[in-house]
Amino acid sequence: MIATNNNALSAPTDIRDIKPPIEISNPWTLVWWTLAVIILLVILRLAWLYWQKRRLQASYVPPVPAHIRAEQAPQQALEIIAQPKPFCILVSDTVRGYLEERFNFRAPERTTEEFLRELSATDLLLPEQKESLGNFLESCDLVKFAKYEPGEKELHDLHDSAVKLVEETEPQEMTGAGTAQALVETNGKS
Repeated sequence: MIATNNNALSAPTDIRDIKPPIEISNPWTLVWWTLAVIILLVILRLAWLYWQKRRLQASYVPPVPAHIRAEQAPQQALEIIAQPKPFCILVSDTVRGYLEERFNFRAPERTTEEFLRELSATDLLLPEQKESLGNFLESCDLVKFAKYEPGEKELHDLHDSAVKLVEETEPQEMTGAGTAQALVETNGKS
């Protein structure tokens, strides 16, 4: 019998090469990557919030109160006092706009008669102020519509009347000393 060496034939197929080493992942690697991503997201979020805050601060301009604008416009009108009609238009429009904004009263869209009639039915102004305003608006209407040419003294009187009305009706804000005194009085009553 012929002896065959099965071992010799099977030997090359039985021997296998060494497997490469299995890489065992470090459990901390996942933690470090997760932490890095979270930190990056937090930094991006803070940068975005900072940018938004700066953008809002830069774009916000507090509005100028109505009484301050109404006090500035007649001062500008003095520059054109030599031209009675533009002067009266500017001053009366300023007063009407101020009253509309200050008292939420639709002044510019009405005729002087309509405006004064509706104003007399309200308690927005004192009777003396209503009378002064009526005289002021009627004088302005004479210049604007009847081509009346007043003298410079009359125009200065109209200007003074407009400024006086604004000053009398401007909101009374408490100053720092007034606020401190109000706090002292409130605490004294308690």
